[in-house]
Amino acid sequence: MSGDGDEAVRAQYEAYPYPQRDPADEAKRLIAGSPSELVELEHYVFDGRPVGAAFRALVAGGGTGDGTIMLAQQLADRGVGHVTYLDVSSASRATCEARATARGLTNIDFRSGSLLDVADMGVGPFDYVDCCGVLHHLDDPAAGLAALVSVLKPDGGLGLMLYGPYGRTGVYALQGALRRLTTDLAPAEKVARAKTLLAGLPKEHWFARNPYVGDHKVSDAGLYDLLLHSRDRAFTIDEIAELADGAGLRLTGLLPGAAYDPAGLIPDADLRKRARALPWLQRAALAEELAGSHKTHVFYAVRADNDAGGGADPAAPEVVPLLRRIDRTALVKALRQRPSFAAEVAGRRATVVLPQGAAALIDLFDGRRDLATIHRLLQAQQPVDRKAFDRLWLAVYRVLNDLDMLLISRPDLAR
Repeated sequence: MSGDGDEAVRAQYEAYPYPQRDPADEAKRLIAGSPSELVELEHYVFDGRPVGAAFRALVAGGGTGDGTIMLAQQLADRGVGHVTYLDVSSASRATCEARATARGLTNIDFRSGSLLDVADMGVGPFDYVDCCGVLHHLDDPAAGLAALVSVLKPDGGLGLMLYGPYGRTGVYALQGALRRLTTDLAPAEKVARAKTLLAGLPKEHWFARNPYVGDHKVSDAGLYDLLLHSRDRAFTIDEIAELADGAGLRLTGLLPGAAYDPAGLIPDADLRKRARALPWLQRAALAEELAGSHKTHVFYAVRADNDAGGGADPAAPEVVPLLRRIDRTALVKALRQRPSFAAEVAGRRATVVLPQGAAALIDLFDGRRDLATIHRLLQAQQPVDRKAFDRLWLAVYRVLNDLDMLLISRPDLAR
């Protein structure tokens, strides 16, 4: 890294490693999420094909280690793969190393440095690159993405997260105010002054009225990262599409998909029809503009000339449904009482409706059975021909996949 701005970013994460983590907590839980949960990246990058022993991942800008630890643990549980961690902050790296030690993980290679220099480190190429919440802190995000693509295998992919502007309404005005008032202060004094300012912030200020941001309430590291960062920008979906195109990438998924569907935000039937006629990324951009609540964008991408990504054919008999982030027993019980349940989509509560027969179908999702087996077991309970089964399955898949609750695997096509 070079330049005063880069050094300021490095100094911030030395003083306040982010997110704040206690290695002792590894005995209690594994922090998991998007991007880079193993079954998720397999779905959106490799068409559901499970990764093999030679799988290599780079976590670029690994911070205190959430993505690194999650992916390394999930790979270790399968006995495959290896993770390379890279970050500019020695304090952040120390936290991640301590977390790995607490778990007994030995499949992580720790590196210090800037992702801009990754091509010269002799660590690639990689099957997968995670870069979560990093590019938007670079002076030139496009150069950062290009550096990551330079160490990506031709059939590999990336999982990324970038800030969205509308869900962060008020953040940048407050960042500007704090820069004017605290630039020459030490980090701890900046945090103290920021807390004083927040305590007296007018209730009419957009930040005070924004229900989607809350890192400043969790920890001093969260407050610093949200409001005192020296370099921070947000991206709309249109800007993400432009960034990806400039790097020779094609997006394979925006998560959760339901948050990027504008249909539920448009009461007028003619306007909904117009929205449906738009290309996928334009529909996603429209949903972002209408919702006003996207504070981050999580997405997967592959090289533009790579035909993979976005999931296997969901109708293939060999597909294995993977239900996640919801308790199967509780969901089945609820659906047997009524064919709907409540879910949060981009900060809004939504009612999700599933077709009749969904409860019996979902009850057979154990993470190992393929569709052919599930069809046979369902037939033993009730008469259902293949066409009716496919209609039911695809309807359930589309709804739950859009909520990031259902993925598909193709173990018969393991890499």
